Amino acid sequence: MAMEEKESQAVERRRRRAALSPFEEMERALERLFPRGRPRLWRWEWPPWSEVPFGSRMPRVDVIDRENEVILRAEVPGVTKEDLDVTVTEDSVILRGEIKRPDEEAGDYYYHEMGAGAFSRTIELPAAIDPQRAKVRLKNGVLEMTLPKIEAEKRHKIAIEED
Repeated sequence: MAMEEKESQAVERRRRRAALSPFEEMERALERLFPRGRPRLWRWEWPPWSEVPFGSRMPRVDVIDRENEVILRAEVPGVTKEDLDVTVTEDSVILRGEIKRPDEEAGDYYYHEMGAGAFSRTIELPAAIDPQRAKVRLKNGVLEMTLPKIEAEKRHKIAIEED
C-alpha cells in the first residue's frame, strides 16, 4: 500500500507541475533559491514612476473628435511655455519639451523623486485639421489645443463611375 501511495503522490506532483505556466515554474524556482525575507537580485514589477527617467515618460493626452474640431489636452506638469515646442501638421501633433530640475540643494535628501529630462511624443489625429488656425494654451500644467478640421468644401469627394 505504501508503494501505491508514493506512486500516487508522484503522479499528483507531476500533474501539478505540468499545469504550471513557465512563469509560475520560474517563480517557484526563484522562491526555492531566494526564500521570502531574503533580498532578490531583480524585481518583477514595473519600477515606481519616480524611478523612471523623464525621457522615457510621455505626456498623457486626451484627444476629442468633435464635429468641426479636434481637441487635444496633454499633461505637461513642470514644463514652461519656453521649454515646450508644439508642431502641428494636417494629421498629427508633435510635442517636445523639457522639465528642468532646480540646481541641487545642499543637504541630505530624504526623498528625491522629482524627475527631469526631455520628452518627445507624436500624436496621430482622427481627422485632417487646418494647422494655420490651431490655437494652443498652457495653463496649470495642461496644454490644450483646439484644432479646427478642414472645412467640408475643401475636402474633395470623388464619385465612382460604373462600367
